[in-house]
Amino acid sequence: MSWIDIGNFSTDMHRFTMGGLSILLDVNSGAIHLLDRVANDLITELINAGGNLPAAANQCARRHGLEAASRAAEEVWQLWQEGSFCSPPTPPPPDPDRQSGGWLKSLCLHVAHDCNLRCRYCFAGSGPFGGDRTLMTPETGRQAIDFLLSRVGPRPTCEVDFFGGEPLMNLPVVRDLVTYGRQSAKAVGKEIRFTLTTNGVLLDDAVADFLNREGIRVVLSLDGRPEVHNAMRPTAGGGESYHRVTVRLRDFVRSRHGRDYYIRGTFTGLHPDFSRDVAHLLELGFDQLSVEPVVAGPAEDYALREEQLPILCDQYERLAGMMVEAEEAGRPFNFFHFNLNLFRGPCLPRRLAGCGAGVEYLAVTPEGELYPCHQFVGQREWRLGSLPAGITRPDLVDRFAAAHIFNKPACRSCWARFFCSGGCHANNQAHGGGLLTPYALGCILQKKRLECAIYLEVRRAVAGGGEGKSR
Repeated sequence: MSWIDIGNFSTDMHRFTMGGLSILLDVNSGAIHLLDRVANDLITELINAGGNLPAAANQCARRHGLEAASRAAEEVWQLWQEGSFCSPPTPPPPDPDRQSGGWLKSLCLHVAHDCNLRCRYCFAGSGPFGGDRTLMTPETGRQAIDFLLSRVGPRPTCEVDFFGGEPLMNLPVVRDLVTYGRQSAKAVGKEIRFTLTTNGVLLDDAVADFLNREGIRVVLSLDGRPEVHNAMRPTAGGGESYHRVTVRLRDFVRSRHGRDYYIRGTFTGLHPDFSRDVAHLLELGFDQLSVEPVVAGPAEDYALREEQLPILCDQYERLAGMMVEAEEAGRPFNFFHFNLNLFRGPCLPRRLAGCGAGVEYLAVTPEGELYPCHQFVGQREWRLGSLPAGITRPDLVDRFAAAHIFNKPACRSCWARFFCSGGCHANNQAHGGGLLTPYALGCILQKKRLECAIYLEVRRAVAGGGEGKSR
């Protein structure tokens, strides 16, 4: 045997089993390895032996024979030499969230602080974010676009998301800003990509024609089964909204041939069996899906609770199984939280810093106030500035720039850190205890989603005989 002890031995690995596959993630390199029974046992012995590969192989040989143990040890030795097994810790790059040069990437324009639904879990308080029910004026929206284009730097593209409340309640301003944005961006050699999030109540043929003609990506809110949706998303008058919006959403998706949309649902503690809601959405003909966990305080009856975690984790595994069956049947669907490119993913600074809220991404209220993201809007202590004045709280920008995984104690030893980037800033602040303290329940669900995503990618790689197939 030519191999010896593994130097700089690291236990910074994560092993799990799903769908009959034993999978190992080498955390620092990001390499994924599919393990057979011999390799799995060898790694257990290697950890017990503190990196002494000959000792681990000898222990493994007692159960599997010298030939099989030696072959597995030789493969592990080669992987270590290649840097894809027991890889050393990744040092933080300087100022991870400043790698963009401090340029803006996107704005969330709150064109309407009003809504025609009264969703119980709405962090916007059914539209006004704790203030008045107001609509953005064309002048404020144009100021916002000018602000973005003046700070986009060398980026060739940037993004504007129309948000609310319900942005279609201010459709004339949306139309105006799309036209103005395209003209203004072209004048400076840039491109703006537009997205709009809607509950579908006002989504008629004329609106659909506009959205399709302008190539606007659309996020459509629908929670799933009628009883689930109606329990949380009543109309302003207290009636059910499911049947009204479902017809409109289906017609709209058909009008754009199933492209450039996704359904965004929320599951709660009242109906934790969310895989059934995904199945229902598939039955309706939707195949671009995101059903996400509600984030709420423990006083709310619909909040997710720690005792529900086994059910929720099982639901994610059931969903992964549904995706496998659908792909094998030639009817694949996309689930947003299982999207994971293992081989051509984000660069390291992006993986460390996450969404860029407060630095690359800002929210703009109807009055032109600036906040780190849409979930911070209305919380005055997080107000960054305004359109006329610009950023007046650079100290807050610095706090968000510093809120990366190397500054979050709970993240430093977490196997998922390079995939989740430490979680949502707003959720951490509201339910974790601060920007640097991840929301614990959200972390558990995120790690289960990542396991499912890795499992699906490994299955696809093995089936295709392509990248990622490793013992």
